This record gives sequence, structure tokens and C-alpha cells, in this order.
Amino acid sequence: MTKKRGKAAALAVSSALLASLAAGCTGDGTKETKDSPSQSPSPSAAGNRSEAPKKNETKYPASLTYWVQMDSDATASLKSFGEAGMYKELEKITGTKVEFQHPAGEAAEQINLLLASNKLPDVIYYTWNSVPKGPDNAIKDKAIIRLNELIEQHAPNFNQFLKEHPEVKKLIMTDEGNIYVMPKLDLNDWTNVNMGPIIRKDWLDKLGLPVPATIDDWYKTLKAFKERDPNGNGKADEIPLLPEYMSAWASAWGVGNYFYQKDGKVKFGPAEPEFKEFVTTMAKWYKEGLIDQDYAATDTKLRDAKMSTNTLGAFVGYVASGIGKYLDLVKPANPAFDLAGAQFPVVKTGDTNHFGLRSSTFIGQGAAISGSNKNPQETIKWLDYGFTKEGSLLYNFGVEGRSYVIENGKPKFTDYIMNNPNKLTKTQALSSVTPGNGPYSYNQDAMKQLSDREQQNKAREAWAKADGKYVMPAITLTAEEDTKYANIMNDIDTLYSEKFNKFIMGTEPLENFDNFVKTIKGMNIDEAIKIQQAALDRFNSRK
Repeated sequence: MTKKRGKAAALAVSSALLASLAAGCTGDGTKETKDSPSQSPSPSAAGNRSEAPKKNETKYPASLTYWVQMDSDATASLKSFGEAGMYKELEKITGTKVEFQHPAGEAAEQINLLLASNKLPDVIYYTWNSVPKGPDNAIKDKAIIRLNELIEQHAPNFNQFLKEHPEVKKLIMTDEGNIYVMPKLDLNDWTNVNMGPIIRKDWLDKLGLPVPATIDDWYKTLKAFKERDPNGNGKADEIPLLPEYMSAWASAWGVGNYFYQKDGKVKFGPAEPEFKEFVTTMAKWYKEGLIDQDYAATDTKLRDAKMSTNTLGAFVGYVASGIGKYLDLVKPANPAFDLAGAQFPVVKTGDTNHFGLRSSTFIGQGAAISGSNKNPQETIKWLDYGFTKEGSLLYNFGVEGRSYVIENGKPKFTDYIMNNPNKLTKTQALSSVTPGNGPYSYNQDAMKQLSDREQQNKAREAWAKADGKYVMPAITLTAEEDTKYANIMNDIDTLYSEKFNKFIMGTEPLENFDNFVKTIKGMNIDEAIKIQQAALDRFNSRK
């Protein structure tokens, strides 16, 4: 499944996208919807559009090969997207037989291997603005093809969508004017605020504490979690904080943990003075046992175990696979269990966090048509189906009668999704029917049904206080820039990965942090900043 259903990232995203999901999500693009609540379920015009008959209409392809990575929500019940009900239904509608190719392992490595193989499938679903040398170069190398003219001539539904949402065209087009994917989009502010700090509300209530807002608040709260036995078992086994998504904590000091922009000027967070303050605070928390001592090695399964055994106090997660998931899994055995979303932290009371982890309208992810595809016109027609009314329902809600029914003119998830008989979570159940990766516009009504608890709605309100002003948009680099940038950042990323956790864990003295920054500056970080700045300037000048 995708981030909108609560899975972390995505998907192999670029550093800029991680900041926005990063994102969240997710740089915020302009997000507007013209539909009123009384209209069809789709939040965009695409959701109200049925395919209109056309002269000399292009046919759907007989078959396609489709490369797309599966995430853990999907693999909980599927071995291939071909088993999902929505793709079976799509085959009935279009007559197109799809052979899915699901790479194993880290997506960035797998895409590089795929592109080097010269054995390309017809469609490649990926976060293309993070591909080496960028999407423009991928088009020049004929790995994928430019879609502008194909969209105008053979994708009438998406073409109309772009006319109705001109701000989207700026987001999905490169600096050279190429549209490189049929995109996955989300034009909804409400669903884009889907991730943030989550804390044990029952522990706060037991200790008589409010939800923390400032860094000082967090320190006092975590100390209380550590010392006052909120789980009530008489043991000092509480883990106050699992600090996933370090950018969420760095943002309190007004810096990112990678590239960000302030008033249009690009900065590299670890080289900024405030970043040292952030690291110093995290090191203090770690030393005092307020941070999970195994945080660097804790994955989702280990986090699940720590939450299920009533030892974890706070983490950063999604509204669905964080709050919703743990309320479903833990509360039946522990009725007092409760969670709350906390606003992104700030240093001083009254400050605004300018980051957050909002998702963006477009994160560079979508279905590209490869240069090996023999039927690009037919393929883009197949990809265009997601922007019809029927396609929007299929991608967002799955199969009627199986995963949803229509009540009062609107789709409503069935018990198969909301109370799955196989004990799948809501997001896992939905992924078993419609995995969520594909070219379509996300319907916020789907997420509202998946995250319908009061705790989830209040969490969004808290997380939305972060305005995202400093987040980088989904920029693209030229091939020349990308090569130079990669040469610089590969070494800096390696150094950062080596040193960052050591500073927090105390195995590298904080007295060495200034030398760490000097080393980064000596590795040509200023040139990397210039490259990012040039790309940001080009993005801002797009029309």
C-alpha cells in the first residue's frame, strides 16, 4: 500500500521527498478541490468523469508487463498484485492481461539493476524524480518515454484533469517540459496531513500530564514515563521514545536533517548551527534512557512488539498504520490503552514548526511507459482508466460488493475492510483488494473511513499546526547536475550515516561535532547546495 494508507515511505524517495513525507510527506503543492460534498465520491473532477466515446478510439493493449514494488500491507495477503481483486476487475473491463514483476529488496538498488539490464517491462511504477540523473535523462536514454503528446491524444480523462487542475501540471512536469509518468496524486489537504508524533494518552492521563508541545515539555514527559511506572507492572521497563523520523525532532529547532529551503534559499540541515543543538539534546535524552537504546535497529515488527507488550511510550507514525493499527491490535487486550497525536515540537511556546511530515500532491511517483513498450498509445489509454469515475472507485475503494457497497450514492467500505475476518488491519485488508499503487487521484473519503476514530481526527488537527513552509518541493536535476550532486552527496551521506547515531549514542564525543561539520564543508557541500538552489529556482519559475 502507499503512504496514504499509512505505510512509510515510500517508496524509495529522494531526500527532498523524504523531507516532505517526509513527507510526507511529505513540499506542499497547491491543493484545491472544486467538488462539493453532494457530488460523486471522488475529490477531483477525475472522479466524476466517465470515458467519453471518441472517433478512431484507441484500443486497450492485449497484455502488459508491469514492474512495481509491493509493500508490507500488500504482502500480508498477496504474492502478486495480479491476485488483487481490483486488477482482476480491471482485466475484465479492459481485456488487458497484466504480468506483474515485483522486485525484492531496496527499491533504488532494484531500479538501477532494472535500467542497466536493458530488459525493460512495458510499465515501470517508481518514484522517478529520484532516479539517477533524473527523469529527463531517462527519457534521453530511452529508458522511458515523454508522455505529453500521448496524454493529449490518447488519455482524455487525465488530459481533462490537467486542464481543471493546472497547478498539477507544474508539479508533474520536469524543468525541460517533459511529463514522465501517469501520476499518483492527492489534492486533499486533509489526507496529506497523515503522519506525526504519537504518544500514549493513557500514560499521560495516569500521570496527570498534558500532551507535550515544546522540547522541554517532551523532556519532562519522557522523564515521567521513565521514572513513574506508567504501565503499572512494577518494573522499570518503559521505553519512553522511539525517535523514528529524526527530521520530526530536528524540525523543532527550525532545521531539517537534509536539504530544506527557508524563504527560497536552500540550506543543508546538518551544517547549520541549530542542528548541533538538536543532536546535543538527543544525546542527552539517549544517555538518560529516554530514547530507545536500540532505536537504530528497530523496525516495524520490533515496534509492534514493544507497543503490544505495553512498554513503548511515544513514536512517530501514521494516522492509519500508527494510531489505527495499534488501537486495533492492543486495545482489545488492554482496554485502557489509548493514543494521541502530538503537534510537531517547537523550542519555545508559541513558535510554529515550519516542517511537519505532510505528504505532497505529487511526490514524483507514478507509472512510466518504458522505451521498450511496443504499444504506448494503447498503454496510456489503460493507465488513463484511473482518472475515470469508474477507475477512481476501483483504485480507491476496490471491488463493489467485496470491499465496498454504495449507500446513499457514496461508497462505503464493507466489513471485509473495516472488520476483516482474517484479522488483517484495515490498510492490509484494503491492500488485499486494491494495493493503491497506480495512476489515479486519491479520494479523501476512503481515508476518512479508514481513520474514523476521534483520536485520529484530533491527531490530524495537532499535526496540521506545522505549516511545511521550509520543505523542499519535488525538484528535478539535470543529468549533469545529478552526476555532480551524486558524487558529492554519496560521500557526505556515508559520513553522516556513520557519525550521526554515534553522536547520539555517545560513541563519538560531541566535542567532535564541529570537526564533523568542517569535514562536510570540505567535501564540497556548498556546491551541492548550489545545485539544489538552481533546481529550486527552476521549479519556482515553471508555468
